[in-house]
Amino acid sequence: MHEIHVGEDLRDRNREIAHENRKHLKKHGIVTLNLMSAPGAGKTSLLVNTIPRLKDRYRIGVVEGDLQTSTDAERVGSLGVDVFQIQTGGVCHLDAAMVHSALHRFELDAIDLLLIENVGNLVCPAEFDLGEDARVMLLSITEGDDKPKKYPLMFRESRLLLMNKIDLLPWVDFDTEKAKREAREINPDIEIHDISCKTGEGIDAWISWIERFCKRLEVT
Repeated sequence: MHEIHVGEDLRDRNREIAHENRKHLKKHGIVTLNLMSAPGAGKTSLLVNTIPRLKDRYRIGVVEGDLQTSTDAERVGSLGVDVFQIQTGGVCHLDAAMVHSALHRFELDAIDLLLIENVGNLVCPAEFDLGEDARVMLLSITEGDDKPKKYPLMFRESRLLLMNKIDLLPWVDFDTEKAKREAREINPDIEIHDISCKTGEGIDAWISWIERFCKRLEVT
C-alpha cells in the first residue's frame, strides 16, 4: 500500500517556491517582513502608523492578505504606497505561491521594503515560509497572556514580538511579564516591545527595529 502525505507534499512545494521568492527579492535588494497575528490584533493599524514614518526613506510595497474584502488594502493604499491585495477565499494563511504571484504585480526595482500582512490566524501563517527575511508577531493584550504557550509556533518562528493595545492595560486582565517570560521560554532570542497603535506609544522602538534590520541587510 502506498501512502500519500498530502500535507508534507504541500509544505515541500511551498518551501521550494519560498526559496525562489527569497532569491528573487534578494536580487532586487528588497527587505521583506511577514506580519502575523490573530484577527483584530492591529496589523493594519500598525502599517498605518509605520508607513508615514518610513516612506520618505524607503520605497515601500505592501501585500495584504485577507479571506475576503479589500478594506485593509484600500486603507493602506491611501498612504501613497503600492499595495497588492490577496483574497484567499477561505484559506487561513498566505503561502509562497500566493506571494510569488503578487511579486509579479510590483515594479520590484522600485521597492526597498516589502511588508506582508498575513491573514489573521494564530496557527497556519507560522507554518508557511513566504520567502521573507523575518517574521514579526503582533499580540494584542486583549487576547490573553496565555497565548505564547497555546500557540508556541507563532512565537518560535518570530524574530520580534510587538505587544499591542497596551493603552487598555488598566481595563484588561493581562500579565505582561508572564506573557513575555513565556514567549522567551519558547524563543530565547525574540525581541519584545510594548506598543499602542492608538496612542503611538512604542512605535518609535518598532521603527528603530526596522531601520536596524534594514541596515543589517544593507538597505538604505
